[in-house]
Amino acid sequence: MKVRDLGIPGVFLVTPEPWHDPRGAFYEHFRLDTLRHETGRDFPVAQINYSVSRRNTLRGLHGVVDPPGQAKYVTCVRGALLDIVVDLRVGSPTFAQHVRTVLTAESGAAVLVDEGMGHGFRALTDDTCICYVLTTPYVPGTQFEINPLDPELALPWDLTEPPLISEKDATAPTLAQALALGFLPRWNPTPRHEG
Repeated sequence: MKVRDLGIPGVFLVTPEPWHDPRGAFYEHFRLDTLRHETGRDFPVAQINYSVSRRNTLRGLHGVVDPPGQAKYVTCVRGALLDIVVDLRVGSPTFAQHVRTVLTAESGAAVLVDEGMGHGFRALTDDTCICYVLTTPYVPGTQFEINPLDPELALPWDLTEPPLISEKDATAPTLAQALALGFLPRWNPTPRHEG
């Protein structure tokens, strides 16, 4: 596995190194000791989720308040998706900045998303399946949403037609509204899950 910092503290691209033979390929998708060494963060696995989406489905931006906080290890296991992570940690030197990555099942690449981020994606193919490995379990009432189409954020979703989007996401607060409501996480330069 190769781990590359994506320019926002706590966001990394993890790319496997496949071994090929006549039968196909094999690669390590998640390896805690490598992640700990390369990122300085521990990643205790508490829950694994999957979602399946039609082409042009837009999901996000979603996050979890702190506490409990929640880091994610996100990969595409079928199809392809445009993944966007936004730093929503108030006081962070990269607050409101984003990184975008195309994830495909063929590449096996993953994005490690630290606590305090907003995460969303757009399905690029029908039957796209995304896997989330999470550091904390689902706790009702701790999730928050930011409108993924907030004009102030102007995220590059590359839309050529209106996306399929839930009412909850479409009516989520903008970044400015979320700041005014005071529910966004605060920047903590020391990662919670240090190795």
